[in-house]
Amino acid sequence: MPSRLVLWDVDGTLVRAGRVAGEIFSLAVEHAVGRHPGEHGISMSGKTDPQIALEILAGMGLEADDCSRHLPVVVDRLQTELSGAVELIRARGRVMPGVAEILALLDDDDGVAQSVLTGNTAVNAATKLAALGLDRWLDLEIGAYGSDDPDRRALVPVALRRAAERRGWTLSPEDVWVVGDTPRDLECARAGGARCALVATGHTTQDALYGLGADAVFDDLSDVDAVVKLLRS
Repeated sequence: MPSRLVLWDVDGTLVRAGRVAGEIFSLAVEHAVGRHPGEHGISMSGKTDPQIALEILAGMGLEADDCSRHLPVVVDRLQTELSGAVELIRARGRVMPGVAEILALLDDDDGVAQSVLTGNTAVNAATKLAALGLDRWLDLEIGAYGSDDPDRRALVPVALRRAAERRGWTLSPEDVWVVGDTPRDLECARAGGARCALVATGHTTQDALYGLGADAVFDDLSDVDAVVKLLRS
């Protein structure tokens, strides 16, 4: 049984998918409500897919009940459109520095299990990670996703429960590292009692991340040995 569980954020931490996700979000909303949201200006960083969808819908002037009614249609269409955009993700997206090397090294370590904690739905996370070749190192069946709860702070216990139910691993929150690129990653780690490493490869600067009180902050993950040593600790 592993003694460490590393939960990786996806967008901004492991990969960047270009503007594909934003464009597809707009198409999904248009499909659900019959009009394009335009330049909605909603920041997607660190949020769950359902949270983003609700904010876009509300920004279009829909009442709360109508937003909730349209949400399942938006999410379903988002997943369908993204699954059909794999080649576009490969063309426009990229894996962040050091990520493939770190995932491979930790995958070879019997003391470490790796999955994801992400605002993406489970389907969308799997699509992005497979498109960019990272899914082979991640146990996605024990991950925690925006499709589990729109509140990211509730997701560490989801991953721990799945690790227990699906793999028979008894792990405590103190055994968990959450790795992300936004203040919301730290919030969810702290809410779940986990440790947190932040990396400035998303939209939050390293200076801003340093002031949050995470257990570790990196400019990027290119210092593979240092990151692997930390996540094994």
